[in-house]
Amino acid sequence: MRLSEIIEVLGLEPLTPAIEPRGEVTGGHASELLSDVLANAPRGGVLVTVQAHMNVVAVSVHADLGAVIFAAGRRPEAAVVRKAAAEGLPLYATGEPAFDVVGRLYELGLRGGRS
Repeated sequence: MRLSEIIEVLGLEPLTPAIEPRGEVTGGHASELLSDVLANAPRGGVLVTVQAHMNVVAVSVHADLGAVIFAAGRRPEAAVVRKAAAEGLPLYATGEPAFDVVGRLYELGLRGGRS
């Protein structure tokens, strides 16, 4: 599924609007343990999290993720958004609970696990 489709269907707010959503999303991952993200998130996948700090960007870039969705109304500070933009990592926000976001991604056909 294309990232642009996910954004539209879930009604996500782009936090890095200068980064055009492109490419296929390979899967999804939801975790608040960043070591788990490094070990298990699929390359090119989307991370759903409520953590909104700089380490989320660093780990997501290192894990070669395609995007990060901040759930439950969480929003990173401006410095985090600037760092993600500089790294080319698209960030999105939603007021929906993380559980619901993951459920909707699953309904759209995304699955977890390494690709």
